[in-house]
Amino acid sequence: MPARRPPLKRFLLDPLTALAAALVYGTFRLLPLDWASAAGGALGRMIGPRLKVSRRAIRNLKKAFPEKSQAEIAAIVAAMWSNLGRMVGEYPHLADIDVYADGGPVTVTGAENVDLLKDDGKPGIFFSGHIANWEIVSLGATQRGLPLDRIYRAANNRLVEWLYRRGRAVVEGALIPKGSEGARQLLKSLRDGKHLGMLVDQKMNDGIPVPFFGRDAMTAPALAELALRYDCPVVPARVRRLEGAHFTLEIEPPLDFTPTGERQADVAAMMAMVNARLESWIRDTPEQWLWLHNRWPE
Repeated sequence: MPARRPPLKRFLLDPLTALAAALVYGTFRLLPLDWASAAGGALGRMIGPRLKVSRRAIRNLKKAFPEKSQAEIAAIVAAMWSNLGRMVGEYPHLADIDVYADGGPVTVTGAENVDLLKDDGKPGIFFSGHIANWEIVSLGATQRGLPLDRIYRAANNRLVEWLYRRGRAVVEGALIPKGSEGARQLLKSLRDGKHLGMLVDQKMNDGIPVPFFGRDAMTAPALAELALRYDCPVVPARVRRLEGAHFTLEIEPPLDFTPTGERQADVAAMMAMVNARLESWIRDTPEQWLWLHNRWPE
């Protein structure tokens, strides 16, 4: 459940924030997809680099790419904000995106890997990161007939949370909030033979240290723990923005991992494989990853 808000925020600031979010959502919904994406990208590039949080993105980039110049890093940060703005513009149009349509905005490779998981009679886990428009991963699974239960952080603002869920209504599968109740729902989903979608590129303070861009980063081990416990295939899925509101969705074969029976070591080894895959995607298109996560705190 969203955290309880102080009265001033609940009764004044929350409604104002929700009204602003609804106006933005409604405006982008009125525009065609390509126009909404372009407008969101322009706003993101104009506003984002001026925000204080951009300092974290710059610090992260310097740690990940020490060889890059200040100008190169600034260009990546600006492009990151443009990508995030484009995603905001595209969000109200998720229902309009036909992932598998010929000549549509998405080119898919590896769709057969979705079909294999759909037909194997076992639970499974898809993982991705906050890259390009990451909502297309779960949208593509839905349109292939494989709903994904997804872990997410509920918005504190209940009105914004309603808007958030409205935008995602086209994607099938449960939205599972983080926390102890969400953990129980995760276990039930896998026991029932369902499939999970996980974004695994955020820092977790009580996670485990796993190499990421040449240094340890605190990483949530839940993906590996669940996969080993329920003998789940683990499928990497990546979205890459091509130009404007056009993408590739690349669904890879399941990770080739053989457990040793030493659970702690197996969890660490599998998460190292996951982080290595994420890193390779990010190195390929660094401007499309959300560099705002505090993966390497001082």
